[in-house]
Amino acid sequence: MTDRQIPRWSELKPLLRPKPLTLDPTERRLSKALTIADLRAIAKRRTPRSVFDYTDGAAEREISLGRARRLFAEMELRPSILRDVSDIDTGTTMLGKRSAQPFAFAPTGFTRMMNHEGESAVVRVADRAGIPYALSTMGTTSIEDVAAAAPNARKWFQLYVWKDRDSGEDLVKRAASAGYEALMLTVDVPVAGARLRDVRNGFTIPPSLTAKTVLDAASHPAWWMNLLTTKPLTFASLSSWDGTVAELLDKLFDPTMTIDDLAWLRSIWSGPLIVKGIQTAEDARRVVDAGADAIVLSNHGGRQLDRAPTPLRILPEVSKAVGDNAEVYLDTGIMSGADIVAALALGADACLVGRAYLYGLMAGGERGVQRSADILSAEIRRTMALLGVRQVSDLNPDHVRLPQ
Repeated sequence: MTDRQIPRWSELKPLLRPKPLTLDPTERRLSKALTIADLRAIAKRRTPRSVFDYTDGAAEREISLGRARRLFAEMELRPSILRDVSDIDTGTTMLGKRSAQPFAFAPTGFTRMMNHEGESAVVRVADRAGIPYALSTMGTTSIEDVAAAAPNARKWFQLYVWKDRDSGEDLVKRAASAGYEALMLTVDVPVAGARLRDVRNGFTIPPSLTAKTVLDAASHPAWWMNLLTTKPLTFASLSSWDGTVAELLDKLFDPTMTIDDLAWLRSIWSGPLIVKGIQTAEDARRVVDAGADAIVLSNHGGRQLDRAPTPLRILPEVSKAVGDNAEVYLDTGIMSGADIVAALALGADACLVGRAYLYGLMAGGERGVQRSADILSAEIRRTMALLGVRQVSDLNPDHVRLPQ
């Protein structure tokens, strides 16, 4: 028989640890986000459906994006035990300079639409995190304003080649004058992919005030208030557009571009050149032979050709094809630091993340982007320690097993 007694106050008092009251609603929201998936869930609640779907969605049946995320989820990490992991270094080298983390913030279009703080918030977080940030041609903050927002950040400029080559050349020259370190050419958008969520939502840039969106405003008043009371969305050389994103891309971008046009880019840009949108080993070799300093193995986050190759699956083949002739980065489907570690082990020099920080931006502005960076950084550090790895260069294919 168990003897029982009434607990004394002196015994109860040490057990009572009430959580401090957080008055700031943004801090309160973000403190509950332990993963990128948590940030995604918050973003979905706080953002109009059409805007969230633009960020979250992919092309056609979204098979490419689903495959990429499933492969990361189903891959197996293989630890090596009894290793000294008291001091973990998550830093690496990107384009000859140290990055504090093995990832960069990818270029994303229309970023101020997700949250009014937009690209300026993202580049400030990148600066604090010690990682590069790539500004998109379709960004909603100017090249110069992004540079002014974080003068010491590592800034790359992502270029789509326009039908109007003079306009593209002007953008490149402005990026050079503003101190951007590298030029990233995206090559997988000869025409726009079929992003069916946008079509079904009647999504335009900026979102139109229709009966449907006015009703939606009742559920997301803060987002609409910020949109309507801050500087209007503008990008590149356009001040407005009343069609879909796909129609805009088809109007602006040049489908006649070929590998020979890399020579034109080299004639107007003297810094490092990254080519984004590589999906085969053969194309990786072609663009490196044509002068690329780095490639991004990417299917555009599943937003272009559905059923495209899954970047993580073909990474070992591409890495072998490129060798030491160029750096290999990877994007698409990354939702955790463990995903990044797996890509590094299979041959990537670094990763680019896009949706991961956009979910944070939608969830809480600049503080949400910071939360996403902190989550990824902590997950990378923890995964490396559990694998028995002290530095990024120690990761190798033995640490990962992909499903057949």
